[in-house]
Amino acid sequence: MSKWTKNEFVEALRNNCSREIAKIGERIIEFSEQHASEMSWGRGDGHGTFTFRCNSDFGMLPIFHMTSDGQLNLQVNFLREKELPKQVLRDMVVKMESNFLRDYDTDSYPVDSYEEMEYMFHTYNQVDKFLSTVEGVVYRLKQ
Repeated sequence: MSKWTKNEFVEALRNNCSREIAKIGERIIEFSEQHASEMSWGRGDGHGTFTFRCNSDFGMLPIFHMTSDGQLNLQVNFLREKELPKQVLRDMVVKMESNFLRDYDTDSYPVDSYEEMEYMFHTYNQVDKFLSTVEGVVYRLKQ
């Protein structure tokens, strides 16, 4: 059973992050309510976590995690291990690389890690592109 709820998470996000990052976090949550097959809230004491999951032929897959401290964890390597269709993962990686201007290959991104959202998102256009990428992954996984 989860300890955190959406309201508690959003409140913590507003208290722990800048106004801009809190707005981005809320926007990601609103998007998730429409597109995730399942949303889950964490049970930890230190900070809240939120997970976006999508139903697929491989079961329920986490696409990303977000913390109430303003961090995002993209599940690129986890999804690599699931042996998804190459076009799904390739499309996700290419779009993430162009959006965040970094490499997500196995050498440059060997482990899925939490990254500060303030360093990932510099414009709302980047948020739109991130959400569009996630929407594309969800669509392809449900085919």
